[in-house]
Amino acid sequence: MNIKVLEAKKALRIKRKKRIRAKISGSVESPRVSIFKSNKYLSAQAIDDVAGNTLVGLHGKTMNLTANKESAKKLGDAFAEQLKAQGITKIVFDRNGYEFHGVVAEFANSLRNSGINF
Repeated sequence: MNIKVLEAKKALRIKRKKRIRAKISGSVESPRVSIFKSNKYLSAQAIDDVAGNTLVGLHGKTMNLTANKESAKKLGDAFAEQLKAQGITKIVFDRNGYEFHGVVAEFANSLRNSGINF
């Protein structure tokens, strides 16, 4: 792909990300769960925006998982267990400018199936 096309796609994702972040915020009771997706890996973190702290974080590389639907489901289940260990059952989901389909949707659905509400 052309470099300018990639830069334009990234700029559009950043624009969507800013638009989403203007509307949502996390707290200790219901942290914001932000997801990041690269071509190889998937990562997620629960953030308390009031204090500016990361409460829980998990990266697919540490679990030897790649960025596909099966790995997103496993990562979502493991992330839900970490959230429950911290006593968190309600979150605000931040898709970080990505479309809600494929890997992102699979991660979110595995969180919901594990008992995390959003």
